[in-house]
Amino acid sequence: MTAPPHPELQWRGMTVGSLPHTDPLAAWNATLRHLPETPTWPQLPRRSFLENMYVQYSERFPGVVLDMEAEKIQVDRERDLTPELEQLYMAEIENDIGYGAVSDEYAAGLAALMRGKVKLDSNGLISLKGQVTGPISWGLTVTDTALRPVLYDDTLADALVRHLRLKMRWQIEMLSRHSPLVIAFLDEPYLASYGSAYVALSREQAIELLESVVKGLPGMIGLHCCGNTEWPIPLSTSIDIINLDAYGYADSFALYPEEVSAFLERGGWIAWGIVPSQDEEAIARETVESLVKRLHEAIDKLVEKGVDRDAIMQASFVTPSCGMGTVSVPAAERVIELLAGVSEFMRKEYT
Repeated sequence: MTAPPHPELQWRGMTVGSLPHTDPLAAWNATLRHLPETPTWPQLPRRSFLENMYVQYSERFPGVVLDMEAEKIQVDRERDLTPELEQLYMAEIENDIGYGAVSDEYAAGLAALMRGKVKLDSNGLISLKGQVTGPISWGLTVTDTALRPVLYDDTLADALVRHLRLKMRWQIEMLSRHSPLVIAFLDEPYLASYGSAYVALSREQAIELLESVVKGLPGMIGLHCCGNTEWPIPLSTSIDIINLDAYGYADSFALYPEEVSAFLERGGWIAWGIVPSQDEEAIARETVESLVKRLHEAIDKLVEKGVDRDAIMQASFVTPSCGMGTVSVPAAERVIELLAGVSEFMRKEYT
């Protein structure tokens, strides 16, 4: 078995990304209070429509049009996109990472870090996590004015891959100025719809889209999906971390023991989304003890199907089941507190 890289991450806790706060410093404080060693810069969708997960990474995409009043994003395919496409291609050819920059008003949490308003623990810091919306979800959600998803337009789909790769490269470069280890995630909620009548995408196409964005990027690259997903797709890529909603969908992940074993064998990590993050009743009901029990049950499902327990325990950390942008601030802060408690318990027992 290949030893996983960065063993210092074992059973650490990280948030997924979005928080319900509107003040970026309050959002940072909520995370750093409990997870100072492995923070995530906070996305704040309630602060502005510009922090919607599809709008946030839309700057400079060819033909993009934002309607702030209607809170709508589309691509104007009727205008001549040649100049904008050429700018994108030249940025890639010339290695112009700055073309992928995210402006302050699109990501106030990230801006607070970059502008020196957030103080990280330089002595205890292990990693710093960021995130970009994945090509499948972005490409199926954002449409042209005829309501055709961008992903089904060959020219725009090709542009999207290049665009998001530049966004990831820029973000990794910015975060690496603050942390010895950068973890960059693709958020792909639409992968849960793969195989349905709404997603006309082959397995090979899905793998190629993901791989084209992430292959060869520095740091550690993760993928988050918060639903019942065709897990062999991301497990077949070069992605380093798979983040699943283990609170609700551990059974579906356990359907693929051979793929999970191969993933762990090559040094991959599992991020167990074991803390509920979108159901306030569940958030109030659960305790650290009940979530640890649920986590062990999720792990046991894989072990019963032949996945090596030691391999799992050496290459796992914990997260909420999904982002927390839709719940109340007190509920979100309880999620982070529960997450830190589960992480502490697992580290005492298994590291």
